[in-house]
Amino acid sequence: MTSTNDWAEHAAATLENDRVRVAPVTEADREGVRAVAMDPDIWRYFVSAVETDADFETFFGAMLADHAAGRRAVYVISDKDTGRIAGSMSFGNMAEADRRLEIGWSWLGRDFRGKGINHWAKALLLEHAFGALAAERVEFKTDVLNIQARRGLRNIGATEEGTLRSFNYMPGGRRRDAVFYSVLRAEWPEVRAALARGPKTALPA
Repeated sequence: MTSTNDWAEHAAATLENDRVRVAPVTEADREGVRAVAMDPDIWRYFVSAVETDADFETFFGAMLADHAAGRRAVYVISDKDTGRIAGSMSFGNMAEADRRLEIGWSWLGRDFRGKGINHWAKALLLEHAFGALAAERVEFKTDVLNIQARRGLRNIGATEEGTLRSFNYMPGGRRRDAVFYSVLRAEWPEVRAALARGPKTALPA
């Protein structure tokens, strides 16, 4: 168990199970991430859009900078069946004193959706959050319009808590209503057991 002053050091770790490996982002991941990120469908409900090479360089640069600064623990997800980079996921909004953090910034390339990769990657991050980091609350948020992501969060056992209206701007100027979900420490044993049984349905990023 970590103390309340070392989450930035311990949040980023290489984690794996039989299906996926999640590892802290490095410069060496740039081209592997680029190969799956240049798909507009990924960014439909994302707070940033990657449409051009310049967009990608800005996006990947932010991944590296946020990770290095401890603003996020940014993970690259690899699919063990193919050995390829599948997408990314992060710990963020790490409120150590309150034992609270968010799992988000989640996306998968086209070839890796609907195969349970999101499920198994989130299982690893939840295990790390409640285990090594001793979190009391893990939260998630998504666009109220993103029905697939909302279904996916329910399927991993997260509880829908409510909607914060007009939460932030989206590309194009739309104001997003953000739906919040969470898993609490007291709920984790039951959620963990359900996750171990595998995905209920094909899950989105």
